[in-house]
Amino acid sequence: MTRRLTIACGLLVLASATACGGRTSDTGTQTMPTSTPPSSTSSSTAAPANSGAAAPAVKRCDSSTLKGQVEPTDAGAGNRYGKFVVTNAGTVPCTLNGYSGFQLENASGAVPTKLERKADPGPAALTLAPGGKASANLHWGVVPSGNEPVDGPCQPEPSKAAAIPPDETVPLTVPWTFGPVCSGGRIEISAFYAS
Repeated sequence: MTRRLTIACGLLVLASATACGGRTSDTGTQTMPTSTPPSSTSSSTAAPANSGAAAPAVKRCDSSTLKGQVEPTDAGAGNRYGKFVVTNAGTVPCTLNGYSGFQLENASGAVPTKLERKADPGPAALTLAPGGKASANLHWGVVPSGNEPVDGPCQPEPSKAAAIPPDETVPLTVPWTFGPVCSGGRIEISAFYAS
């Protein structure tokens, strides 16, 4: 009788530990965003397994909380440089990590755009406080190339851009007041960095 009770208690302890381990693992994966590295300031610490509550995670910045604009920075020899600047217009912090999508548009719809990601600066996890800003560097050309016309605009003139924040699907709209983008709408873009 004593031997059976010892074995039963041992199995009960093993089953209990396995179940608790499963709950701890599930809680940990639910509270850690998959796109944010553990070293980021936006990562949260999982709550103890028996507390029943998880520490709140900082959500990603999306088009509902970000406001954007393109600011010119330099020009010369047919090249144009600027920054795509986003501001957290929300009331709580949000995270941003990576590259933005960027599609030129006008009243008729999409305008040719060939977005090329540049490695400098590369992706880095950022936490934007309310009112905080991040920028992505832009570079484009205004000299026709290939079969583009030399008399008149090289491409249709855009009036805005649809910019999709990293890891999101809904764009925010930003004005574009810099004329046509030549070379088939080629724009180089960097990852976001703190600004």
